[in-house]
Amino acid sequence: MIEKKTGEYLKELRLKTGHTLRSFCLTNGIDAGNWSKMERGLLNLPHGDKLEKYAKALGLTEGSNEWYELFDLASISAGQIPSAVMSNEQVVSKLPILFRTLRGQQVDSDKLDELIELVRRS
Repeated sequence: MIEKKTGEYLKELRLKTGHTLRSFCLTNGIDAGNWSKMERGLLNLPHGDKLEKYAKALGLTEGSNEWYELFDLASISAGQIPSAVMSNEQVVSKLPILFRTLRGQQVDSDKLDELIELVRRS
């Protein structure tokens, strides 16, 4: 259940700031009710500027692993492929191979090797 993992990750990041839920929200001008719902996996994370505001409030550095994890989880919980993946045409062209592999369908091993190499270079 991705929503639960997303909420747990969000809570973990907030706790690293040393704030309680209420103090974090008051300090950063965030609705405590909505934040609580996000931490419990009842509400998806927002996208765009609002998610960026949240990431900065959590003290995340743009481009860090934690930053990407938060943004990836937000996309995935909304049923979307992360925009960083979708912006790479080579990767997008190989996604059907990945999807077939994940479903357990037979995939040409050369095509799968191509995908693996592409992901390694990305």
